[in-house]
Amino acid sequence: VFRLPYSLYFIFLGKLVSTSCSLELSPPRVVVRFGDSFSANCTSSSDQTEGIGWESPYGGVDLTLGVSSLLFKIDSVPEWEIGPICYVNSRDGDQCTEVLPVTVYKMPDSVSLKNLSTVEEGQQFAIQCDVVNVAPARHLSVLWHKGNYIMKSEIFDESSPSPVSKSSVLTLTAHRDDDGAEIWCEAKLNLWPEEQGPPPVRSENLEMTVGSKISLNCTARGNPIPSYHWEFPNFTQVWNRSHDVNHPILTPSSKFPGIYTCTASNSQGTVTKYFIITEAPRKFLAVHKFIFPYCYAFLYLVILCAVIF
Repeated sequence: VFRLPYSLYFIFLGKLVSTSCSLELSPPRVVVRFGDSFSANCTSSSDQTEGIGWESPYGGVDLTLGVSSLLFKIDSVPEWEIGPICYVNSRDGDQCTEVLPVTVYKMPDSVSLKNLSTVEEGQQFAIQCDVVNVAPARHLSVLWHKGNYIMKSEIFDESSPSPVSKSSVLTLTAHRDDDGAEIWCEAKLNLWPEEQGPPPVRSENLEMTVGSKISLNCTARGNPIPSYHWEFPNFTQVWNRSHDVNHPILTPSSKFPGIYTCTASNSQGTVTKYFIITEAPRKFLAVHKFIFPYCYAFLYLVILCAVIF
């Protein structure tokens, strides 16, 4: 304690924190799926180390004396944002700290296509790609494919670390040379080097031979039980009158390409699903089912009261 004029007192307690850190984190950063486990090691290279600890609301480790390294582990990541801190205490009273960067991710529940306008040759039309519940969206890329060619890629300015839903819209001009072309979108998280991490999630795209049976599935669940209504290309009206179009599953003839629209409704609401059938070159028929796939598989969501596919 130093006595200064005018009866002012200054008290100095302890020592200033050292500006240099002699600790190392391994791995230096972590990418982990929500709910999964991970571990990291904190090592001090100083011979003056008194002890090491980890500060975190999840999996924190108290100061452990007489060690040069200390393991941090979480069995199940419970939050979308965590930043464990390793601290090293020296015998001279200094303390060194470093934050372990942790990115918590979640792959999308679904990636689906939605046609926003009728396709006519020479006119522009739009297709929307919906990515549902993905995190963190700031690392999300949506890629639009046409055959083996990437037509468009889009990234998103999103600060939230928790899951959000995003959409990307592709605008094209219809041309007869594109008849039967395969167009799809895929969602990927740019968190790993190429060829690492989980595979991208992509929308459904199916091509079938002319003359084979095509099944358009519009099954929905709701309470009350939904009713169905189908709309067809104009030139199929004669065929329609000879078939029951009030069922959720339709098997049209491959001779009738065009846009097939299914509407499922009950007293709680109405939802619509589109199927585009185009006669492709070389006697192939491309069927684009705008549904909700998950990792190349069909996913039928169940929601009480409201109707949903």
